[in-house]
Amino acid sequence: MATGYAELLRTRYAVRLLAGTLAGRLPNATAALAVVLYVRAEGGSYAVAGALTAVYGACSAVGQPVLGRAVDVFGQPRVMLPASVLSALGVVLLVAVGLEGWWPACAAMVVAGFFTPPLEGGLRALWPGVLKRADRVHTAYALDAVAQEVMFAVGPLLVTLGVAVWSAGAALLVINGVGVLGALSVVVSEPSRRWRSAPREAHWLGALRSAGMLVLIGGFFFVGLALGAISVAAVAYADGHGGGMVSSYLLSALGLGALVGGVVYGARQWPGAPEGRLRLLAGLLALGYLPLVLVPGVAGMTVLAGVAGVFLAPTLACAFVVVDRHAPRGTVTEAFSWLVTASGVGSAVGASVAGPVVELGGAAAGFAVAGAGGLVALAVFLSTKRFLGDPVPGGAGAGPAENDRNGAVEPGFRAGRRA
Repeated sequence: MATGYAELLRTRYAVRLLAGTLAGRLPNATAALAVVLYVRAEGGSYAVAGALTAVYGACSAVGQPVLGRAVDVFGQPRVMLPASVLSALGVVLLVAVGLEGWWPACAAMVVAGFFTPPLEGGLRALWPGVLKRADRVHTAYALDAVAQEVMFAVGPLLVTLGVAVWSAGAALLVINGVGVLGALSVVVSEPSRRWRSAPREAHWLGALRSAGMLVLIGGFFFVGLALGAISVAAVAYADGHGGGMVSSYLLSALGLGALVGGVVYGARQWPGAPEGRLRLLAGLLALGYLPLVLVPGVAGMTVLAGVAGVFLAPTLACAFVVVDRHAPRGTVTEAFSWLVTASGVGSAVGASVAGPVVELGGAAAGFAVAGAGGLVALAVFLSTKRFLGDPVPGGAGAGPAENDRNGAVEPGFRAGRRA
């Protein structure tokens, strides 16, 4: 198991690109907590904190595919570094104006959110040219999904530590400074500088003209909805079971389960087309969410949360391969960014739906929303099988032209698979 990962990480630029991307995404991963802590430290209400966080999240959801398309047209350095700097300047503006005026603070969050650089999609566009073998790219996608879980677990701890050592405002600035440095590390690397998207057809829909991409976006909206509902339901469960750190136990167990599942999934090659495997993994993911409605004691609930997370990272990793196969030529960064947007918007919707549901029916009802989200995601993938089948040769994915422009690839490595 360790051999495949070690071989991948020994590949030139692999560690740098992965670490730089994670550092560059740290501001986005910690924004919700960091902004709330800053607003509260400045004497603002939770309502103001929630509103500013919502503005940031909504603008980030809009900006990701827009900037992703710009990357496909103009290249990574010309888009990602300026975007990262502008996003950080938005945070600087927030700290500078404070909460004296609602509109300046809101404008700061619009800038910070919209210009969040699409580093996640950019990294996945780079992997084929860096690794040059389909099996290594599949392993990299799994490692990417695992690294996300680590980042979302470690990021809040770094914010909390920064607040304790300095202040909430300083922590916000430092985290965003780290983000700029991470983006800089990626875009000055040789793979990022030489990467060029394949020629694209001029079409206003971009990646959305692929039926397979629309299916993926719809399915992952509901996966995100399930995760958003779990985050709210976990807090409600904690309130009825001792409060304190109980919700952290559940969410950490969910992340640990995803980490373990992702590591195991990426350690081997799987037979068959990834589209069929994605439907199977989505079914297992949905089945993992359903037992959460039993809401047993803390120990049992923690185990159930860990089991519920096992198939999350494998589902994400498999989806990355499917995106690579179905994105129209020349839209690979935009396509990956749409997946980020879909899950992010779904998470926000899931949290907003779970809130009133928990008020009416308690934590079990909140977890039922998560289970329903998983089942609807599965239904989307199953009912649209004819749209998410094998892609038409030469019509989707990174394809020969895009991979070949980033360096030689293993013979038969086309659109993320062996011929």
